[in-house]
Amino acid sequence: MLTYIARRILIVIPTLLFVSMIVFGLQQLLPGDPALILAGEDRDPQVIAYLHQKYHLDDPLPVRYARWLGGVMTGDLGESIKFKEPVGALVLQKLPVTCELAALAFVIALAIGIPAGVLSAVKNGTWIDYAANIFALWGLSTPNFWLGTLFILLFSVHLGWLPASGFDSGGGLRQNLIAMIMPAFVLGNAIAAVMMRHTRSAMVQVLGMDYVRTARAKGLTERVVVLKHALRNALVPVVTLGALEFGGLLSGAVLTEQVFQIPGFGQLIVNAVFNRDYAVVQGVVLCTATAYILLNLLADIAYFLVNPRLRA
Repeated sequence: MLTYIARRILIVIPTLLFVSMIVFGLQQLLPGDPALILAGEDRDPQVIAYLHQKYHLDDPLPVRYARWLGGVMTGDLGESIKFKEPVGALVLQKLPVTCELAALAFVIALAIGIPAGVLSAVKNGTWIDYAANIFALWGLSTPNFWLGTLFILLFSVHLGWLPASGFDSGGGLRQNLIAMIMPAFVLGNAIAAVMMRHTRSAMVQVLGMDYVRTARAKGLTERVVVLKHALRNALVPVVTLGALEFGGLLSGAVLTEQVFQIPGFGQLIVNAVFNRDYAVVQGVVLCTATAYILLNLLADIAYFLVNPRLRA
């Protein structure tokens, strides 16, 4: 097991280096000059020249990348041009909000996707199976920004049940959940559809195995056969999928946070792009990519642990 984990970690290190090169290189392709934005309406040439010198905007690309990578290796992601604060501090300030949204969306996705997949597989070929597949297709085809706008119109404007936007961190757990439940459902909707499809596929395959037929022949109830013998084995690939989808939630929260005005990673990176705040964009994208790669590593380890054939 340790050899397997060591090999996976050795793959992660060059992957992170390659990701850092892509993040920094693509950032330089953004149009506009951040010095022009900071210089204000007057755009004094002396001020612009000073800003270029202060933030090393005129240095060659390899030099800027080496300086930035050296700072990243020591935990310094640079300083925000717009907010005059360290990027690391901004990331630590916004990260808990996005993590809370992603975690709640993931719980909703699991609560909907896995039971729907199991029920669809057990009732294969019936109207329940068709209804579950239609739900999955709807979840995969519906854009987050459209569904979020529709939910705001329905539950906030017309019914008045939930707040239309914002994030409540000081009103207690109940108020926080009320403010986050609608964006979390919008974000977890597509993941629930993916989980449903994979769970159904795995369950249909497992229910046709010999050991399941043997369990039924021994007189076990259908509930015991499905939950104890079939579901435990069908969830092996779903465990891996869950870790990867959680990483996708962190990066996919951009549109949802914008629609619901949640002060997380999404709002931070959108504002940074509009303000040409290169350091913030690079820091947020690098942190998101790193989280996704680490979750991928955890998924590989989890699959190794839950799959006895790999351990053998």
